[in-house]
Amino acid sequence: MKKEQIQENGISRRGFLKRTALAGAAICIAPALEKVTAAEKAITGKSSVSAATIPAGMAAVRAQRTLSSGKAAFTISAMGFGCMGLNHHRSQSPDEKTCIRLIHEAIERGVTLFDTAESYGYHKNEKLVGEALKGYTDRVFVSSKFGHKFVNGVQVKTEEDSTPTNIRRVCENSLRNLGVETLGIFYQHRVDPATPIEVVAETCGELIREGKILHWGMCEVNAETIRRAHKVCPVTAIQSEYHFMHRAVEENGVLALCEELGIGFVPYSPLNRGFLGGMINEYTRFDTANDNRQTLPRFQPEAIRANTRIVEVLNAFGRTRGITTAQVALAWLLNRRPFIVPIPGTTKLSHLEENLRACDIVFTSEEVTELEKAVAAIPVVGSRYDALQESKIQK
Repeated sequence: MKKEQIQENGISRRGFLKRTALAGAAICIAPALEKVTAAEKAITGKSSVSAATIPAGMAAVRAQRTLSSGKAAFTISAMGFGCMGLNHHRSQSPDEKTCIRLIHEAIERGVTLFDTAESYGYHKNEKLVGEALKGYTDRVFVSSKFGHKFVNGVQVKTEEDSTPTNIRRVCENSLRNLGVETLGIFYQHRVDPATPIEVVAETCGELIREGKILHWGMCEVNAETIRRAHKVCPVTAIQSEYHFMHRAVEENGVLALCEELGIGFVPYSPLNRGFLGGMINEYTRFDTANDNRQTLPRFQPEAIRANTRIVEVLNAFGRTRGITTAQVALAWLLNRRPFIVPIPGTTKLSHLEENLRACDIVFTSEEVTELEKAVAAIPVVGSRYDALQESKIQK
Protein backbone atom coordinates (compact mmCIF):
# COMPACT_ATOMS: atom_id res chain seq x y z
CA MET A 1 0.00 0.00 0.00
CA LYS A 2 1.47 3.37 -1.00
CA LYS A 3 1.90 6.27 1.38
CA GLU A 4 -0.14 8.48 -0.91
CA GLN A 5 -3.22 6.48 0.01
CA ILE A 6 -3.24 8.07 3.46
CA GLN A 7 -4.21 11.72 3.22
CA GLU A 8 -3.16 14.09 6.00
CA ASN A 9 -4.13 17.65 6.77
CA GLY A 10 -1.55 20.23 7.76
CA ILE A 11 2.08 19.82 8.72
CA SER A 12 3.25 16.67 10.50
CA ARG A 13 3.72 17.27 14.20
CA ARG A 14 7.37 16.40 13.97
CA GLY A 15 7.98 16.69 10.24
CA PHE A 16 11.61 17.74 10.29
CA LEU A 17 12.78 15.30 12.91
CA LYS A 18 10.81 12.49 11.29
CA ARG A 19 12.89 12.88 8.14
CA THR A 20 16.09 12.42 10.13
CA ALA A 21 14.89 9.34 11.97
CA LEU A 22 15.76 6.81 9.27
CA ALA A 23 19.30 8.08 8.99
CA GLY A 24 19.82 8.46 12.70
CA ALA A 25 18.22 5.36 14.16
CA ALA A 26 20.41 2.29 14.29
CA ILE A 27 18.88 -0.98 13.18
CA CYS A 28 19.63 -2.91 16.35
CA ILE A 29 16.92 -5.54 16.54
CA ALA A 30 17.39 -8.79 14.64
CA PRO A 31 15.14 -8.90 11.57
CA ALA A 32 14.12 -12.51 11.91
CA LEU A 33 10.57 -13.06 13.12
CA GLU A 34 9.85 -15.91 15.48
CA LYS A 35 7.20 -18.46 14.60
CA VAL A 36 3.80 -18.26 16.17
CA THR A 37 2.99 -20.85 18.78
CA ALA A 38 1.26 -24.06 17.78
CA ALA A 39 -1.98 -22.97 19.44
CA GLU A 40 -2.02 -19.70 17.54
CA LYS A 41 -1.13 -21.33 14.25
CA ALA A 42 -4.07 -23.66 14.70
CA ILE A 43 -6.31 -20.60 14.89
CA THR A 44 -4.74 -18.49 12.16
CA GLY A 45 -3.55 -21.14 9.75
CA LYS A 46 -0.33 -19.23 9.07
CA SER A 47 2.13 -16.83 10.58
CA SER A 48 2.22 -13.06 10.25
CA VAL A 49 4.02 -10.90 7.71
CA SER A 50 7.61 -12.07 7.32
CA ALA A 51 10.42 -9.59 7.84
CA ALA A 52 11.82 -10.73 4.51
CA THR A 53 8.73 -9.43 2.71
CA ILE A 54 8.97 -5.93 4.19
CA PRO A 55 10.99 -3.62 1.90
CA ALA A 56 14.34 -2.52 3.27
CA GLY A 57 14.23 0.97 4.74
CA MET A 58 10.48 0.92 5.33
CA ALA A 59 9.37 1.88 8.82
CA ALA A 60 8.15 -1.42 10.24
CA VAL A 61 8.27 -3.76 13.20
CA ARG A 62 10.59 -6.61 12.25
CA ALA A 63 10.80 -8.43 15.56
CA GLN A 64 8.33 -10.29 17.69
CA ARG A 65 7.99 -10.66 21.43
CA THR A 66 6.34 -13.34 23.53
CA LEU A 67 3.91 -12.43 26.29
CA SER A 68 3.83 -15.02 29.12
CA SER A 69 5.00 -18.62 28.82
CA GLY A 70 3.77 -22.19 28.58
CA LYS A 71 0.15 -22.55 27.46
CA ALA A 72 -0.38 -18.83 28.10
CA ALA A 73 2.43 -17.79 25.74
CA PHE A 74 1.41 -15.37 23.01
CA THR A 75 3.88 -14.36 20.29
CA ILE A 76 3.08 -11.06 18.58
CA SER A 77 4.81 -8.09 16.99
CA ALA A 78 7.09 -6.13 19.34
CA MET A 79 4.76 -3.16 19.00
CA GLY A 80 0.99 -3.27 18.66
CA PHE A 81 -1.57 -0.70 17.56
CA GLY A 82 -4.03 0.95 19.97
CA CYS A 83 -7.21 1.53 17.98
CA MET A 84 -9.26 3.63 20.42
CA GLY A 85 -8.17 6.99 19.06
CA LEU A 86 -9.25 6.20 15.52
CA ASN A 87 -12.81 7.27 16.36
CA HIS A 88 -13.10 7.70 20.12
CA HIS A 89 -11.83 10.25 22.67
CA ARG A 90 -9.25 11.89 20.41
CA SER A 91 -10.97 14.94 18.91
CA GLN A 92 -11.65 14.96 15.18
CA SER A 93 -11.56 11.48 13.66
CA PRO A 94 -10.65 10.67 10.05
CA ASP A 95 -13.28 9.14 7.81
CA GLU A 96 -13.73 5.38 8.03
CA LYS A 97 -11.88 4.64 4.78
CA THR A 98 -8.80 6.51 6.01
CA CYS A 99 -8.83 4.59 9.29
CA ILE A 100 -9.12 1.28 7.46
CA ARG A 101 -6.24 2.14 5.13
CA LEU A 102 -4.10 3.03 8.13
CA ILE A 103 -4.77 -0.33 9.80
CA HIS A 104 -3.96 -2.10 6.54
CA GLU A 105 -0.72 -0.13 6.36
CA ALA A 106 0.17 -1.21 9.90
CA ILE A 107 -0.45 -4.84 8.98
CA GLU A 108 1.80 -4.60 5.93
CA ARG A 109 4.46 -3.10 8.18
CA GLY A 110 4.48 -6.09 10.52
CA VAL A 111 2.00 -5.16 13.26
CA THR A 112 0.09 -8.24 14.40
CA LEU A 113 -1.78 -7.03 17.51
CA PHE A 114 -4.65 -4.53 17.39
CA ASP A 115 -6.30 -3.38 20.60
CA THR A 116 -9.88 -2.22 21.11
CA ALA A 117 -12.68 -2.49 23.70
CA GLU A 118 -16.44 -2.69 24.09
CA SER A 119 -16.46 0.70 25.81
CA TYR A 120 -14.70 2.65 23.05
CA GLY A 121 -17.84 4.32 21.80
CA TYR A 122 -19.85 1.27 22.92
CA HIS A 123 -19.11 -1.10 20.02
CA LYS A 124 -18.28 1.80 17.66
CA ASN A 125 -14.54 1.20 17.71
CA GLU A 126 -14.88 -2.58 17.58
CA LYS A 127 -17.04 -2.36 14.47
CA LEU A 128 -14.53 -0.07 12.75
CA VAL A 129 -11.67 -2.44 13.57
CA GLY A 130 -13.78 -5.35 12.38
CA GLU A 131 -14.29 -3.67 9.01
CA ALA A 132 -10.57 -3.00 8.71
CA LEU A 133 -9.58 -6.57 9.53
CA LYS A 134 -11.79 -8.22 6.93
CA GLY A 135 -9.53 -10.45 4.87
CA TYR A 136 -6.66 -10.13 7.36
CA THR A 137 -7.86 -12.16 10.34
CA ASP A 138 -5.59 -15.06 9.40
CA ARG A 139 -2.56 -12.77 9.77
CA VAL A 140 -3.26 -10.73 12.91
CA PHE A 141 -4.80 -10.84 16.38
CA VAL A 142 -7.22 -8.45 18.02
CA SER A 143 -7.69 -7.89 21.73
CA SER A 144 -10.79 -6.47 23.38
CA LYS A 145 -12.03 -5.80 26.91
CA PHE A 146 -14.98 -6.42 29.21
CA GLY A 147 -16.03 -5.23 32.64
CA HIS A 148 -17.70 -1.85 32.35
CA LYS A 149 -21.42 -1.76 33.07
CA PHE A 150 -23.77 -0.54 30.37
CA VAL A 151 -27.52 -0.01 30.43
CA ASN A 152 -29.13 0.54 27.03
CA GLY A 153 -25.73 1.38 25.58
CA VAL A 154 -24.90 3.99 28.22
CA GLN A 155 -22.06 3.35 30.64
CA VAL A 156 -22.88 3.35 34.35
CA LYS A 157 -19.67 5.04 35.42
CA THR A 158 -20.03 4.31 39.13
CA GLU A 159 -20.27 0.53 38.68
CA GLU A 160 -18.44 -2.33 36.99
CA ASP A 161 -19.78 -5.71 35.85
CA SER A 162 -17.53 -8.74 35.57
CA THR A 163 -20.16 -11.32 36.34
CA PRO A 164 -19.80 -14.49 34.23
CA THR A 165 -23.00 -13.62 32.38
CA ASN A 166 -21.72 -10.20 31.38
CA ILE A 167 -18.26 -11.50 30.44
CA ARG A 168 -19.86 -13.99 28.07
CA ARG A 169 -22.27 -11.40 26.66
CA VAL A 170 -19.43 -8.98 25.92
CA CYS A 171 -17.34 -11.77 24.38
CA GLU A 172 -20.10 -12.74 21.97
CA ASN A 173 -20.68 -9.09 21.03
CA SER A 174 -16.97 -8.52 20.45
CA LEU A 175 -16.61 -11.60 18.27
CA ARG A 176 -19.57 -10.45 16.19
CA ASN A 177 -18.43 -6.82 15.96
CA LEU A 178 -14.88 -7.79 15.01
CA GLY A 179 -15.82 -10.56 12.62
CA VAL A 180 -13.46 -13.09 14.20
CA GLU A 181 -13.95 -16.54 15.68
CA THR A 182 -11.40 -16.03 18.45
CA LEU A 183 -10.06 -13.01 20.36
CA GLY A 184 -6.31 -12.86 20.83
CA ILE A 185 -6.53 -11.44 24.36
CA PHE A 186 -9.66 -10.68 26.37
CA TYR A 187 -8.92 -8.19 29.16
CA GLN A 188 -10.90 -7.28 32.24
CA HIS A 189 -11.04 -3.50 31.72
CA ARG A 190 -11.41 -2.58 35.39
CA VAL A 191 -11.81 -4.70 38.51
CA ASP A 192 -15.36 -5.37 39.67
CA PRO A 193 -15.38 -5.24 43.50
CA ALA A 194 -18.54 -7.35 43.57
CA THR A 195 -17.08 -10.26 41.59
CA PRO A 196 -14.07 -12.19 42.98
CA ILE A 197 -11.15 -12.25 40.55
CA GLU A 198 -11.11 -16.04 40.85
CA VAL A 199 -14.60 -16.14 39.29
CA VAL A 200 -13.41 -13.88 36.47
CA ALA A 201 -10.36 -16.07 35.87
CA GLU A 202 -12.43 -19.25 35.80
CA THR A 203 -14.88 -17.74 33.32
CA CYS A 204 -12.05 -16.67 31.03
CA GLY A 205 -10.54 -20.14 31.36
CA GLU A 206 -13.83 -21.59 30.14
CA LEU A 207 -13.83 -19.22 27.16
CA ILE A 208 -10.29 -20.35 26.32
CA ARG A 209 -11.34 -24.00 26.42
CA GLU A 210 -14.32 -23.17 24.21
CA GLY A 211 -12.01 -21.55 21.65
CA LYS A 212 -13.61 -18.12 21.92
CA ILE A 213 -10.47 -16.45 23.27
CA LEU A 214 -6.83 -17.45 23.03
CA HIS A 215 -5.63 -15.67 26.15
CA TRP A 216 -6.82 -13.38 28.88
CA GLY A 217 -5.47 -10.47 30.88
CA MET A 218 -6.35 -7.62 33.23
CA CYS A 219 -6.01 -3.85 33.21
CA GLU A 220 -4.85 -1.58 36.04
CA VAL A 221 -4.73 -4.23 38.77
CA ASN A 222 -2.37 -4.66 41.72
CA ALA A 223 0.12 -7.45 42.38
CA GLU A 224 -2.13 -9.33 44.81
CA THR A 225 -4.97 -9.55 42.28
CA ILE A 226 -2.57 -10.78 39.60
CA ARG A 227 -1.29 -13.57 41.86
CA ARG A 228 -4.80 -14.70 42.77
CA ALA A 229 -5.99 -14.71 39.17
CA HIS A 230 -2.88 -16.41 37.81
CA LYS A 231 -3.38 -19.39 40.15
CA VAL A 232 -6.80 -20.08 38.63
CA CYS A 233 -6.04 -19.44 34.95
CA PRO A 234 -2.58 -18.36 33.73
CA VAL A 235 -2.57 -14.67 32.80
CA THR A 236 -0.97 -13.76 29.49
CA ALA A 237 -0.73 -9.98 29.84
CA ILE A 238 -1.33 -7.05 32.15
CA GLN A 239 -2.32 -3.80 30.48
CA SER A 240 -1.68 -0.60 32.42
CA GLU A 241 -0.64 2.94 31.70
CA TYR A 242 3.14 3.23 31.66
CA HIS A 243 5.41 5.97 30.32
CA PHE A 244 7.88 8.61 31.52
CA MET A 245 5.15 10.54 33.30
CA HIS A 246 3.50 7.56 34.96
CA ARG A 247 5.73 4.79 36.33
CA ALA A 248 3.46 3.39 39.05
CA VAL A 249 3.95 -0.23 37.90
CA GLU A 250 7.60 0.05 38.89
CA GLU A 251 6.67 1.26 42.35
CA ASN A 252 3.74 -1.03 43.21
CA GLY A 253 5.46 -4.28 42.27
CA VAL A 254 3.34 -5.06 39.21
CA LEU A 255 6.19 -4.97 36.68
CA ALA A 256 8.42 -7.04 38.95
CA LEU A 257 5.65 -9.60 39.47
CA CYS A 258 5.10 -9.88 35.73
CA GLU A 259 8.79 -10.68 35.38
CA GLU A 260 8.63 -13.19 38.25
CA LEU A 261 5.57 -15.03 36.91
CA GLY A 262 6.51 -14.69 33.24
CA ILE A 263 3.49 -12.54 32.41
CA GLY A 264 3.63 -10.07 29.53
CA PHE A 265 3.07 -6.35 29.99
CA VAL A 266 1.24 -4.11 27.51
CA PRO A 267 1.55 -0.37 28.22
CA TYR A 268 -1.42 1.66 27.01
CA SER A 269 -1.08 5.39 26.30
CA PRO A 270 2.70 4.94 26.00
CA LEU A 271 2.97 8.54 24.77
CA ASN A 272 0.75 9.91 27.57
CA ARG A 273 -2.21 10.46 25.25
CA GLY A 274 -0.02 12.18 22.69
CA PHE A 275 1.65 14.60 25.09
CA LEU A 276 5.11 13.06 24.79
CA GLY A 277 4.90 13.53 21.02
CA GLY A 278 5.65 17.20 21.59
CA MET A 279 2.82 18.97 19.78
CA ILE A 280 0.45 19.69 22.67
CA ASN A 281 0.84 22.96 24.50
CA GLU A 282 -1.16 25.11 26.92
CA TYR A 283 -3.10 26.66 24.04
CA THR A 284 -4.26 23.33 22.62
CA ARG A 285 -8.02 23.02 22.61
CA PHE A 286 -9.60 19.56 22.69
CA ASP A 287 -12.93 18.65 21.11
CA THR A 288 -15.47 18.81 23.93
CA ALA A 289 -17.66 16.24 22.19
CA ASN A 290 -15.03 13.59 21.50
CA ASP A 291 -11.88 14.04 23.56
CA ASN A 292 -11.60 13.02 27.20
CA ARG A 293 -8.29 14.87 27.62
CA GLN A 294 -10.16 18.13 28.20
CA THR A 295 -11.49 16.62 31.45
CA LEU A 296 -8.17 15.27 32.75
CA PRO A 297 -6.21 17.30 35.34
CA ARG A 298 -2.92 16.67 33.56
CA PHE A 299 -4.23 18.28 30.39
CA GLN A 300 -5.28 21.59 31.88
CA PRO A 301 -3.25 24.60 30.64
CA GLU A 302 -1.28 25.11 33.86
CA ALA A 303 -0.28 21.44 34.04
CA ILE A 304 0.63 21.30 30.37
CA ARG A 305 2.83 24.36 30.76
CA ALA A 306 4.72 22.79 33.66
CA ASN A 307 5.01 19.32 32.13
CA THR A 308 6.35 20.62 28.83
CA ARG A 309 9.75 20.66 30.55
CA ILE A 310 9.69 16.84 30.36
CA VAL A 311 9.09 16.93 26.61
CA GLU A 312 11.99 19.35 26.29
CA VAL A 313 14.26 16.82 28.02
CA LEU A 314 13.23 14.10 25.56
CA ASN A 315 13.72 16.49 22.67
CA ALA A 316 17.23 17.44 23.80
CA PHE A 317 18.14 13.77 24.22
CA GLY A 318 16.69 12.73 20.87
CA ARG A 319 17.93 15.67 18.80
CA THR A 320 21.57 14.62 19.10
CA ARG A 321 20.65 11.07 18.09
CA GLY A 322 18.39 11.87 15.14
CA ILE A 323 15.23 10.61 16.84
CA THR A 324 12.00 12.30 17.89
CA THR A 325 10.53 12.72 21.35
CA ALA A 326 7.93 10.05 20.59
CA GLN A 327 10.64 7.65 19.49
CA VAL A 328 12.64 8.32 22.65
CA ALA A 329 9.59 7.53 24.79
CA LEU A 330 8.68 4.35 22.90
CA ALA A 331 12.23 3.07 22.61
CA TRP A 332 12.71 3.58 26.35
CA LEU A 333 9.74 1.29 27.01
CA LEU A 334 10.96 -1.33 24.55
CA ASN A 335 14.37 -1.26 26.22
CA ARG A 336 12.91 -1.66 29.71
CA ARG A 337 11.97 -5.35 29.48
CA PRO A 338 11.80 -7.93 26.66
CA PHE A 339 8.22 -8.82 27.63
CA ILE A 340 6.87 -5.28 27.13
CA VAL A 341 4.75 -4.60 24.02
CA PRO A 342 3.52 -0.98 23.82
CA ILE A 343 0.39 -0.18 21.82
CA PRO A 344 0.60 3.44 20.63
CA GLY A 345 -2.28 4.69 18.50
CA THR A 346 -2.45 7.27 15.76
CA THR A 347 -4.63 8.49 12.90
CA LYS A 348 -1.76 9.48 10.59
CA LEU A 349 0.65 7.46 8.47
CA SER A 350 3.59 9.72 9.33
CA HIS A 351 3.07 9.05 13.03
CA LEU A 352 2.70 5.30 12.41
CA GLU A 353 6.04 5.34 10.60
CA GLU A 354 7.60 7.38 13.38
CA ASN A 355 6.33 5.03 16.08
CA LEU A 356 7.43 1.86 14.30
CA ARG A 357 10.98 3.13 13.83
CA ALA A 358 11.30 3.13 17.62
CA CYS A 359 11.43 -0.67 17.39
CA ASP A 360 14.89 -0.34 15.82
CA ILE A 361 16.39 1.80 18.57
CA VAL A 362 18.49 0.39 21.39
CA PHE A 363 19.87 2.55 24.22
CA THR A 364 22.96 1.80 26.25
CA SER A 365 22.58 1.49 30.01
CA GLU A 366 24.40 4.79 30.35
CA GLU A 367 21.93 6.49 28.03
CA VAL A 368 18.99 5.09 29.96
CA THR A 369 20.46 6.31 33.24
CA GLU A 370 21.10 9.76 31.78
CA LEU A 371 17.59 10.00 30.39
CA GLU A 372 15.79 8.73 33.47
CA LYS A 373 17.78 10.99 35.77
CA ALA A 374 16.97 14.06 33.69
CA VAL A 375 13.24 13.26 33.56
CA ALA A 376 13.04 12.36 37.26
CA ALA A 377 14.36 15.80 38.18
CA ILE A 378 11.13 17.35 36.87
CA PRO A 379 7.99 16.83 38.99
CA VAL A 380 4.88 15.76 37.08
CA VAL A 381 2.01 18.20 37.57
CA GLY A 382 -1.61 17.03 37.58
CA SER A 383 -3.30 13.67 38.05
CA ARG A 384 -3.77 11.42 35.02
CA TYR A 385 -7.47 10.79 35.80
CA ASP A 386 -10.27 12.52 37.66
CA ALA A 387 -11.22 11.22 41.12
CA LEU A 388 -13.89 8.76 39.92
CA GLN A 389 -11.68 7.19 37.26
CA GLU A 390 -8.74 7.04 39.64
CA SER A 391 -10.88 5.23 42.21
CA LYS A 392 -11.22 2.31 39.80
CA ILE A 393 -7.46 1.80 39.63
CA GLN A 394 -6.03 -0.76 42.05
CA LYS A 395 -3.09 0.54 44.04
